[in-house]
Amino acid sequence: MLESINPFTEELIKEFEEMSAAEIDEIIKSSDKAFYNWKETDFNHRGELMKNAAQLLKDRKDDLAKLMTLEMGKLISQSVAEVEKCSWVCEYYSENAERFLEDEIIKTDASKSFVAYQPIGVVLAVMPWNFPLWQVFRFAAPTLMAGNAGILKHASNVSGCALAIENIFSEAGFPPNIFRTILVRSSKMDNVIEHPSIRAVTLTGSVPAGSSVASKAGAVLKKTVMELGGSDPYVILEDADLEQAAATCVTARLINGGQSCIAAKRFIVVEEVYDEFEKLFVQKMKQVKMGDPFNEENLLGPQASIPLRDELHQQVTKSIELGADLLLGGSIPEIKGAFYPATVLANVKRGMPAFDEELFGPVAALIKVKDENEAIKAANDSVFGLGAAVFTKNEKRGEKIAKEKLNAGACFVNAFVRSDPRLPFGGIKDSGYGRELSAFGIREFVNIKTVYIQ
Repeated sequence: MLESINPFTEELIKEFEEMSAAEIDEIIKSSDKAFYNWKETDFNHRGELMKNAAQLLKDRKDDLAKLMTLEMGKLISQSVAEVEKCSWVCEYYSENAERFLEDEIIKTDASKSFVAYQPIGVVLAVMPWNFPLWQVFRFAAPTLMAGNAGILKHASNVSGCALAIENIFSEAGFPPNIFRTILVRSSKMDNVIEHPSIRAVTLTGSVPAGSSVASKAGAVLKKTVMELGGSDPYVILEDADLEQAAATCVTARLINGGQSCIAAKRFIVVEEVYDEFEKLFVQKMKQVKMGDPFNEENLLGPQASIPLRDELHQQVTKSIELGADLLLGGSIPEIKGAFYPATVLANVKRGMPAFDEELFGPVAALIKVKDENEAIKAANDSVFGLGAAVFTKNEKRGEKIAKEKLNAGACFVNAFVRSDPRLPFGGIKDSGYGRELSAFGIREFVNIKTVYIQ
């Protein structure tokens, strides 16, 4: 059985029976069969159904938000915002998919030559628990609008959310089996990935998970998109608005309880303003109220599970043993629930988990550097490359650093890193490859076909 456990109360919410290999095989074959009819539909029809899904998300916003908060501990206000964002991405692709995939005329020696974008079949999505709806809809909306079918393998602890998503697409009027959820443990995914009706795989998750799935898919020559971890650096320069920078950085570190691949993790501050920034940052982190995620006065809920919380604490403890200074938090509270307090580490250096690894929780690593050049070097000194930010009052300086000097898939100036349906999303290095969202995302899982007429 797959268990969904409330990380706030530590109580069992529900058990879900794991599907057998035969059941999963039948689901995938049924999706493949449904695809051949679905791919013949026009964009207007697909768009109307996707708009229906968007409206259902709005209508059921409160119930879906409650389910997310129960299953993984997300603050209820952030759960509501997540549902709204899912509705937005459905509307966005319902309105723009046809334009993104229209034929592109290319002048050659032919009487006519062009590029056509055509669906490829059933796409498997392996998704994490931290954004139980958003991670799925940002894959599903472009995938279905492109004319593909989708199979979702969600994290076991958010199986309720996984089934709710399938229900949204069903009630929106999508054909049976065009979007299905399979309930299965990650350890049993080899046969799913290798299934001849699965044409491609997308995964959002950890580096080990991505490496495992990508290698299995690659062995059977299936395209993959990998959105993996991050250790996002935020560079604070000497001419930054420190009050604004500190406030933004605290928000960026604590979104989703710090459990986000694009959450700010390393704060690299030039020495000229380091002391003032540290003071402001710690002061704001101290003001964070931790508790019941359904209480809107709280800014920090529980982590998604006790084991995940304990793993985070081990990373903090190891960093302190290696010389990091604990300025705030850093201890497991003696209360029920998977709670971990807002924590600040200073004097963080390479070789410490707080510098080298992804800390998936409300732990901030402060790093003092001499100047801009040293700051950029420290920011890029990572196996990850998902998001990054720079804070400066000089807009041109910030733009140049973001565009030319920071090595990441998304670089922001005077703002925290976030995803947006209108912009491509993805990383480099160990943060993965490929892109989601925007025109780039919908073109990942289509046949980019050359048509040449003499």
